[in-house]
Amino acid sequence: MTDAAFGVGIDLGTTHTALARAALGHRGARPDVVQVPQLVARGVVEARPLLPSFVYFAHPSEGALALPWDQERRFAVGELARARSTDAPTRVVSSAKSWLSHTGIDRRASVLPLGAPVDVEKISPVEAAWRVLDHLSEAWRAAYASSAKPLGEQPVVLTVPASFDAAARDLTVEAAYAAGLEDVTLLEEPQAALYAWIDAQGENWRQHLKVGDIVLVVDIGGGTTDFSAIYVLDREGELELRRIAVGDHILLGGDNMDLALAHALRAGMPDQGASLDRWQLAALTHACRSAKEQLLQGPGPDVAPVVVAERGAALVGGALRLELGRELVESVLVDGFLPQVGPEARPALRQRSALTEIGLPYAADPAVTRHLATFLVRQAAAGAELRGAAAASGESSTHGTHILPFTKVLLNGGVLKAPLLRERLLSTLNRWLELQGSAPATLLPGDDPELAVARGAAYFGLVRRGNGVRIRGGTARAYYVGVESPVPAVPGIEPPITAVCVAPFGMDEGSEAQVLDRELGLVVGEPVSFRFLGSTVRRDDAVGTDVERWAPGELEELAPIEVTLPAEGRVEGDVVPVRLSAQITPVGTLLLEAVPAKPLVEDERWKLELNVRGR
Repeated sequence: MTDAAFGVGIDLGTTHTALARAALGHRGARPDVVQVPQLVARGVVEARPLLPSFVYFAHPSEGALALPWDQERRFAVGELARARSTDAPTRVVSSAKSWLSHTGIDRRASVLPLGAPVDVEKISPVEAAWRVLDHLSEAWRAAYASSAKPLGEQPVVLTVPASFDAAARDLTVEAAYAAGLEDVTLLEEPQAALYAWIDAQGENWRQHLKVGDIVLVVDIGGGTTDFSAIYVLDREGELELRRIAVGDHILLGGDNMDLALAHALRAGMPDQGASLDRWQLAALTHACRSAKEQLLQGPGPDVAPVVVAERGAALVGGALRLELGRELVESVLVDGFLPQVGPEARPALRQRSALTEIGLPYAADPAVTRHLATFLVRQAAAGAELRGAAAASGESSTHGTHILPFTKVLLNGGVLKAPLLRERLLSTLNRWLELQGSAPATLLPGDDPELAVARGAAYFGLVRRGNGVRIRGGTARAYYVGVESPVPAVPGIEPPITAVCVAPFGMDEGSEAQVLDRELGLVVGEPVSFRFLGSTVRRDDAVGTDVERWAPGELEELAPIEVTLPAEGRVEGDVVPVRLSAQITPVGTLLLEAVPAKPLVEDERWKLELNVRGR
């Protein structure tokens, strides 16, 4: 096993990161989870299957946070960092993955931790993700220095939410490269969860799925909720899996549940918990997480202790001691986050304050079932394959609201380890199917939902080498570029924009470039803004399709790119006739090229990769 090669899978989660490996070149190899050494307390290093995605910067008086491979380290990644978030939150960076997808900030700017004291070095969301990945690389080197190549020399499959746009994917890869991971492929997390299920089933997976099945994957993690639909079709007599729909990026998960329980306990305290300061509330939230997991695991005690260390004179005895009851957990979590609503339900909107602190764009409505209903209704009539599936089922809704005709359900994410939450979610889904005359969906037996994504990513490393079942997917969106129409100037009226499709829905990563069949004018030599749009519901647009008008929610404008393209010997401000070509790179970003009709030099072209830029 000297210099052994592995297919490595990394689940870079909002609250936890996991690492799995599968030996390459060994027929019948199965993925296994790697135990990651980390500081769990000062001076205490333990190897655990989950690495909390937290980064803690020590106060100068604390001294070094030593690791076996770095005795002088001044920061910590993992369990100790998460524990310190309760009493030193301004020194802890969390939710790095969510910050990577936040288009409202410069994601390469040093903005984290928010509200950090002056002695704390601030870092960017990209660097925060890098530090987590770099810890994995260092831990791998320490554990396998004599038996395997470094992690940076192994083929790595890194998972991202299916709802990540091209810019967030690109930044994730940038963080991986900074951590020394040179051979990186991105994989959508719901697909990874299904890969883990296929691996666990072995050859028996075909007994659970048939042609025409639609697998609904619901992934509720610590910080995000993700939906995907995967279609089973016949390809030359063999079953093939194709990802056909993805949901929006929703910042909603287990962290919200822990905070809701903390507020519920606080409301039951004398004086409505007014004696708790913000740090004690953070500590109470952390304590509620452990109590919640204890109560939701199954039969057991009806109450769990919750202890918060004393910080003020209002508390006596050195600590505030409370009890979290099973009945409160069930009412807050089940009814608050998974209410039994109809398929016509939509997330509630609230009026926002004009001024707000800089932070993550959390979902305004905590009801996962409302977000799920929105996804299923939006995707119900999208795409020829789905319309054919609906017609074949002969369904006719008695409710008036049609949903995606899914037949199987795969549940993933740490939140859905709880049987009570799984049962409520599945019963709600089947009630919606019943309203439109469809048969109940079958729950696919899942692997450990906290580790399935990492295992599935490692399995995909085997699939890429022809050993396993592949899910076809391509891009989760159709991509469009905004083209300005030449019209006479009118005071107060902006020229209309036509959205021209440059990458259709489902375009495979690494495929050949698609070329538009008409010329456009490209402005060179002066600052210009490229406007990009995406759609998860326009499935039938081909390259070159013009969309002049669209309904709300049909097209979403993405982060623009502002750039000055070199004039290359032309006059500044010239409009150069070009043809556009586009392709999806192997890591899932959109590469746009403009080739002039009359180049001034050999192989002249302008390249533009959809990336994050500030206005």
